[in-house]
Amino acid sequence: MPETLPFSQACENNKPFILEVLRELFVDRRSVLEIASGTGQHACHFAANMPWLQWQPTELAANLPLLQPRCARYEGDNLAAPVALDVRDRPWPVPVPDALFSANSLHIMPFSAVRSLFAALGEDAGHDVVLAVYGPFNYGGRYTSESNARFDQWLAQQHPDSAIRDFEAVDGLAAAAGFALQRDYPMPANNRLLAWRKN
Repeated sequence: MPETLPFSQACENNKPFILEVLRELFVDRRSVLEIASGTGQHACHFAANMPWLQWQPTELAANLPLLQPRCARYEGDNLAAPVALDVRDRPWPVPVPDALFSANSLHIMPFSAVRSLFAALGEDAGHDVVLAVYGPFNYGGRYTSESNARFDQWLAQQHPDSAIRDFEAVDGLAAAAGFALQRDYPMPANNRLLAWRKN
C-alpha cells in the first residue's frame, strides 16, 4: 500500500491560481527561497511547472517531517532538500536569492516573527529581489469578508499570536526593509497575493 503523504486541501485548491501569478512574477528569476513550505505541495507543484527556477523549501525544524516526504519524491533536479529555517534566527542557514515566496504564513506566525522576517530581508536581500506573499489580509483595519472574520476568530482560538494581518502594517515593514509594493493581486477565497521588489 503506498505511503500517504501529508496533505493540505487548501494548498491543492489554491496552487493553480498562485502558479498563474508566479509565472509572471518569477519569469526572470533564477532561485526561490520558500518560507514555511508546509506539506511541500506548493514547492513540488511550482518547481515542476517553473523548471527554470531552483526552488528551496524551508520549514521550522519541528515541521520538517511534514515537508520532507513529498519533496523526497520529487523527480526533477530543481528542488533542493528542505532546510530548517526560523525567520527569527540569525543568520539564516541559506542565502537570500533573487526571489522569495510564502503562503498562508504571516497570519500563523507571531507578529514579532513577521517583523523579524522583514528585518532579515532588509539586511540580507540584494537589489531587485522579488518577494511574493499569499494569504488573507485586512485593509483599513477591516475584514474583506465575513468568512475572513470567522477565520480570524478561529485563528485566535488556536493560538493568541495568530491573526489576519493588516495590509498597511505589513507593507510598512516591507517599505522599511527597502521593498516597494509592485502589485496586490486579488485571489480566490478572499485571499491576496502581494508582490514587492527591493529597491
